[in-house]
Amino acid sequence: TAAELRPQNGGGGTPGIGDCQMLLNQLKEITGIQDSAFLHAALKAANGDLMEAVAFLTEEHAQAPARDTAAAEPSKWEGSAVGKQLRPRDPEDRRPVNAFTPRESPQAQPAERDAEAHSAEYKNRSKRKRCEVWGENPKQNDWRRVGDWPVGMKNIGNTCWFSAVIQSLFQLPEFRRLVLGYSLPQTVLESCRSRTGKRNIAFMQELQCLFALMLGTRRKFVDPSAAVELLRDAFRSAEEQQQDVSEFTHKLLDWLEDAFQLAVNVKNPGDKSENPMVQLFYGTFLTEGVHEGNTFSKIETFGQYPLQVNGYCNLNECLEGAMVEGEMDEATASQSVKYGQERWFTKLPPVLTFELSRFEFNQSLGQPEKIHTKLEFPQTIYMDRYLYCSKELIQMKREEIKRLKEKMVILQQKLESYMKYGSGPARFPLPDMLRYVLEFLATKPAGGAAPAQGSQTKSKSRRQIEKPIPCCWILLHSVLEGTDTGTEDGPCFLTNSSLQPKSHLVLQACSSPAGPSERPAPHMVSEDELNLVRTCLQRWRNEIEQDVQDLKESIARITLSIEQMYCDPLLQQVPYRLHAVLVHEGQANAGHYWAFIYDQPRKRWLKYNDISVTESSWEELERDSFGGLKNASAYCLMYISDQVSCLAADEDEGSEAGQFQKEVEALPPELRHYVQEDNWRLEQEAEEWEEEQSCKIPQMEPSPASESQDLSSESGPDQLSVCEQSVRSLSSEHALIAKEQTAKAIANTAEAYEKNGVEAALCEAFHEEYSRLYLLAKETPTPQNDARLQHVLVYFLQNNAPQQVVERTLLEQFADKNLSYDERSISIMKVARAKLREIGPDDVDMEEYKRWHEDYSLFRKVSVYLLTGLELYQNRKYHEALTYLVYAYQSNTKLLLKGTSRGVSKSLIALYRRKCLLKLNEVAASLFVSCEEACVAEGIGILNELIIPCMHLMNKFEISKEDLDAIEVMRNRWCSYLGQEDMDAKLQEKLGELLPRLLDCSTEVIVLKEPPKIRPNSPYDLCSRFAAVMESIHGASAVTVK
Repeated sequence: TAAELRPQNGGGGTPGIGDCQMLLNQLKEITGIQDSAFLHAALKAANGDLMEAVAFLTEEHAQAPARDTAAAEPSKWEGSAVGKQLRPRDPEDRRPVNAFTPRESPQAQPAERDAEAHSAEYKNRSKRKRCEVWGENPKQNDWRRVGDWPVGMKNIGNTCWFSAVIQSLFQLPEFRRLVLGYSLPQTVLESCRSRTGKRNIAFMQELQCLFALMLGTRRKFVDPSAAVELLRDAFRSAEEQQQDVSEFTHKLLDWLEDAFQLAVNVKNPGDKSENPMVQLFYGTFLTEGVHEGNTFSKIETFGQYPLQVNGYCNLNECLEGAMVEGEMDEATASQSVKYGQERWFTKLPPVLTFELSRFEFNQSLGQPEKIHTKLEFPQTIYMDRYLYCSKELIQMKREEIKRLKEKMVILQQKLESYMKYGSGPARFPLPDMLRYVLEFLATKPAGGAAPAQGSQTKSKSRRQIEKPIPCCWILLHSVLEGTDTGTEDGPCFLTNSSLQPKSHLVLQACSSPAGPSERPAPHMVSEDELNLVRTCLQRWRNEIEQDVQDLKESIARITLSIEQMYCDPLLQQVPYRLHAVLVHEGQANAGHYWAFIYDQPRKRWLKYNDISVTESSWEELERDSFGGLKNASAYCLMYISDQVSCLAADEDEGSEAGQFQKEVEALPPELRHYVQEDNWRLEQEAEEWEEEQSCKIPQMEPSPASESQDLSSESGPDQLSVCEQSVRSLSSEHALIAKEQTAKAIANTAEAYEKNGVEAALCEAFHEEYSRLYLLAKETPTPQNDARLQHVLVYFLQNNAPQQVVERTLLEQFADKNLSYDERSISIMKVARAKLREIGPDDVDMEEYKRWHEDYSLFRKVSVYLLTGLELYQNRKYHEALTYLVYAYQSNTKLLLKGTSRGVSKSLIALYRRKCLLKLNEVAASLFVSCEEACVAEGIGILNELIIPCMHLMNKFEISKEDLDAIEVMRNRWCSYLGQEDMDAKLQEKLGELLPRLLDCSTEVIVLKEPPKIRPNSPYDLCSRFAAVMESIHGASAVTVK
């Protein structure tokens, strides 16, 4: 961990193998880099010092040259603004200018070029997406709708299901007009006596108000509380806290159908065919089948068509499985009666909704489980193949597909006999086996010697009374018979003399057994035998490879024929376009819903996630909806007929704002007044909020340097620009930090002051201090010793600030009024101030100058936040530590956008932020399950105020694998409490309210509590504090640093 940043090998030198592996593991955890070779090279370059290796990998010490860098020799200042001011009056007194030149040796240049090249390469490799500005109080503009952008919907407690469905329906122009135009005669309202009728009318009225606000509100999101409460009454139960999308949609359509039926009954009592909800959402299908020898046929009505997901890869397979059931199996194949049934759509609704059954009940666990398997669905689906009017053609194609599948099974079995060949438990591809035998034949025995001449050869021939069968024949026999070769230690021989070679063949013997590193080779075989076996094996291998290729091609052709079976133009006459996808993320007992909806005017997909409505893409929809990758998947698909889609496109040819404005103007007077009243309330709320915030704007405590005024008599009535006035306070604070170092540089100029005067002394001090800081900037920054905290110029030099910015900053160090120690210091200060006034706006860009000082101030602020967080973490004050570390990470991210050396170690902050978060989660979970009311409230408070906001910020943009794993650990901890029998019912209810926010807090406007104010430019020694806290984290006891 990063808490062990000191070297682990005890001293200098290269660590041992065990230590090296441990250091590599620690580097992987700290930096997030998994390339072992790259980490090993970094560790080697750091001489085994883990701290230096981390700094090398994360801080990027080698910097590419900027277009105008201040890291130059003092001799090159002659033409600069400050160089002109600091030119010595004595032409022979050049020592301060040239003193620095020998320190840049020519030998160092290639190394610097290598470092620069590495820096550029590493910079390109390590670019990451950065977080935006955050952490401030939400502004009133965050509440306001932007132009004609669709509005979100507030989650009022486990109501994401409501938002997902209502947004999908609202974006259907026809449905929206039906709801907004709904009205009942007064006589019907007065005659309605039933409780359900009154409830349905009340719900329609609330839905009208909600839709009217979604059309004309100036708010970024609307509050659906009134409509939701009416629906919740129907779902009110102790065990159900989060509603199911399909169940809610069924209930919603039932209520809407009943409400519209009241209007239909005025003219056609009981005629449901005139009900607009039935016309829009309901269809019919015909079921034909045979059951126990008896045929049957019936017509049924459907609203949401249920589809099973298990066992299918795409939507068409699901539909095919739902339309055809009870295929004839082997047991009934010989009978003339076919068992099963077929369904055919006889009427399709304009809005066709498929309900994907992604939950099943686990009998062994006694609880429902979610099915996470992948299921693909198209943007356009052709429903011709499921219509009754296409029955004859489809039945022919199904029979053809069945025949092709049977043929493909036979071909696959034949192919498998080639690819899994053998009679033993281990099977291998036959072409590979033959290839291996050919390789064996081609192998020459190692260390073989020519047969001896004379009597030895004759006596050896006489000893060979029974000639053993050569190994190649044994192996060939085993291949042809499908058996394994001998596995015993000794050689394998065949006793059948008919398989032995003729006696006149000359046998070759290997003089010595093969060594362990040598490949097996034939021991005794003649050239004739080798040629014969090789010829046979090669011919058989070619034949078998051709057979395998032919089988694969045949299977591919059949597969393609099956895939293209329904691509007939005659079966592409009834297209349905995908309108909305309702997504569920989580498990069966808890989760979060959102919707992807296609925006016809904008021609793009939008993601509706409670109050958030953002641009999306088909790629993101696939990733989040198909399933199989994570625990998010589509739960409901809403398709619209091509005619409805084209009608919506024609109506929305103009801007959506114009269309919405027309609909707002067409609203009934009471709804139009309702929208105007809500917009007026928004303006009132905005005014009240502005008044409250005017009293709460956080101000950083001013330092004495910024509060005090310029007391120098030399400044006189200088009129500074607004930019220069804002810069002066920051640069003065940075000069105060380096006061002691500047005073020391002035003290070293006593001789030059006495001999050559004030300007010569200032010139020498300036050049000597620049040279010292230049060398200091070459050092690699580490958490224990970061020279950037010592001096602003080290920060500027390491980040290649423009030369004019560096020079003016250093000159301001000598013009600091706090240097009034003695006569020499005061004289040098006055001369430096005079030279500053002579530098005009053409010499230095003050806006750029201001930005550099603001960046350094933010860098010190990040460092103080990190340091304070580490000290609090060390003292086990995790609440306060997390806030400082989160703010440090976010502010540091803004710096790193400008360069990797602009901020501190990103991985170091992330590590301890993660540690604090895990510690706090343990504390909160322990308090929650304690069952004591005060402790439970405290645990929930920790979740709401710290853990959930922090997880939200971590998840909002690019996140590391370590952070993802930590978030998963925390979520699993809370999910493990679900369904615990020993947990109180009230706790389970609270848990049900917490989990959706914990699982998906991306839709909430979250503000993390800001840490106490700090003074980042105070002149305390941050370097020593960093060294102390890092040293202390390694030890057991806490160390208090003053």
